[in-house]
Amino acid sequence: MDALAILRDKIMAVLGTLERQGIISSGLDRSSIAIETPKDGAFGDLSSNVAMVLSKQAKRNPRELAKYFVDQFANDSSIETVEVAGPGFLNFKLKNDFWNKVVVSILDEGISFGVKQVGNNKSVNVEFVSANPTGPLHVGHTRGAVFGDVLANLLEVAGYNVTREYYVNDAGSQIDSLARSAFLRYQESLGIFIGDEQNEYPGDYLKKIGDSLKEEYGDLLISEDESFRLKKIKHFTVAKMLDSIKKDLSDLGIVMDSFVSESDLYAEGKVEESINHLRDLGLIYKGVLAKPKGGSNQDWLEREQELFKSTLFGDDTDRPIKKVDGSWTYFAPDIAYHYDKLCREYDEIIDIFGADHSGYTSRMKAVVRALSKGEKDLTVRLCQLVKLYKNGKPVKMSKRAGSYVTLRDLLDEVGKDAIRFLLLMRKNDAPLEFDFNKAIEQTRENPVFYVQYANARICSIIKRAKEENIDVSDSLLSKADLSLLGNENELQTIRKLAEWPTILTKATTRCEPHRIAFYLFETAQLFHSLQSLGKINHDLKFLRNDDLKLTVARLAMVRSIQLVIQSGLKIFGIKPMDEML
Repeated sequence: MDALAILRDKIMAVLGTLERQGIISSGLDRSSIAIETPKDGAFGDLSSNVAMVLSKQAKRNPRELAKYFVDQFANDSSIETVEVAGPGFLNFKLKNDFWNKVVVSILDEGISFGVKQVGNNKSVNVEFVSANPTGPLHVGHTRGAVFGDVLANLLEVAGYNVTREYYVNDAGSQIDSLARSAFLRYQESLGIFIGDEQNEYPGDYLKKIGDSLKEEYGDLLISEDESFRLKKIKHFTVAKMLDSIKKDLSDLGIVMDSFVSESDLYAEGKVEESINHLRDLGLIYKGVLAKPKGGSNQDWLEREQELFKSTLFGDDTDRPIKKVDGSWTYFAPDIAYHYDKLCREYDEIIDIFGADHSGYTSRMKAVVRALSKGEKDLTVRLCQLVKLYKNGKPVKMSKRAGSYVTLRDLLDEVGKDAIRFLLLMRKNDAPLEFDFNKAIEQTRENPVFYVQYANARICSIIKRAKEENIDVSDSLLSKADLSLLGNENELQTIRKLAEWPTILTKATTRCEPHRIAFYLFETAQLFHSLQSLGKINHDLKFLRNDDLKLTVARLAMVRSIQLVIQSGLKIFGIKPMDEML
């Protein structure tokens, strides 16, 4: 049961009646009609802007139009009152019986409550993390990793066929630098000590790779030709780094379905193929870019070069595909990679970028439109920076990484569940502060603990009910006399549960999993408040020895809270705790 969808259907039915009565004309644009839960309960249970949205098209005063709705809803058995507020809002107060049906629906449907199969088995590629394999994943990568994985979970729940993909940037100068640094560590492992001033990647993580090179090759690499040696070390080091990255991701609860290698794109001729495809479409030309605005531009040279007509597809400038020396720009293999995605015929393509790649968004969206001849759009979501704090102070760098705090540091200190939940407590495109102290404390200040504690408390309540020989099966609880739930705090909680289908749909369609984190915290808050009230007032206790019917009704409500919390935690990749240690 989707309460907001039901009210929307009722409003649409009234619109049909008003059209037949000639009060409004047919064919009005209804796309902006919204049904929302007011922040202030004084404005009713639900509200709608329908009269305000349609008034201009209907050529009527919005309050006048709103009164027609009030008249039409006068005999609706599920609506207690409808009032016109402000410039023309409609505020609805629904009868308790209507809300009680939400509890029944949750008990009948279990953790599937609220799920809408909007995906229709469409294929979607979600690319995220995609960090250069030159070092361990750091906290910035971690935010994108959690965001991408939970978004993929949301899409799967909604009926999409999802591929989680990691693009491996294993070509270019940074990989050559990594190989040279690994060779220094290899020499150290052999007892040949070289000054660290030559080391371009000084983190301790390469010491293990140096030792592994020694185990694999002994001292044979020392005497080999430098270019041949570098090629071997490069391949070996990237493979080891990827193994480490996969292990960290796995411990975070993330398993990728696909890894695509940049070096393979070069080797398989995909870069040339994709550029030739654009050339055949008349989208590659030789030209001179305008001098960039701002700055000294001392390095800028006015020269003819091969350009992609990116501005035809919404970008602010055309983009070069070759450097001065004739080699490909960084943009070229990215074109090839997205061309490869399109060749794999995904229905939808989603890229999760870090904040440092925000400037890449317009060109990548442009190239996907170009490569697909306007048939496909690229969805891009940016994950902003994470600032780490401990004891009120910024966290210093990790010795393991050399210059930043790693995902492994986070895992070792606060654990998978806290990371996955807390990194979604802000919208992805807003900066986020991660407090180590709050992440491990067992208080309301730690949202994941607070939500887990709600589930554990409900487990305890259900256990005690069983000990008192009360049947707590969902099938029996769904038949409880829910009309006994008349306390305003109970009704407020049930109305919150009714929001779950809308929260789930918005989180999925808008790529905004943070909505679920907020919702779970607010739902847990309402539950904890209910339990606290029961400790103060015997009449509000969940388990009443003197009133079995009321006890069963409250157990039905409590169990429905638990099912919604468990549904949200499952999407987050977090196992609910039955008891808190």
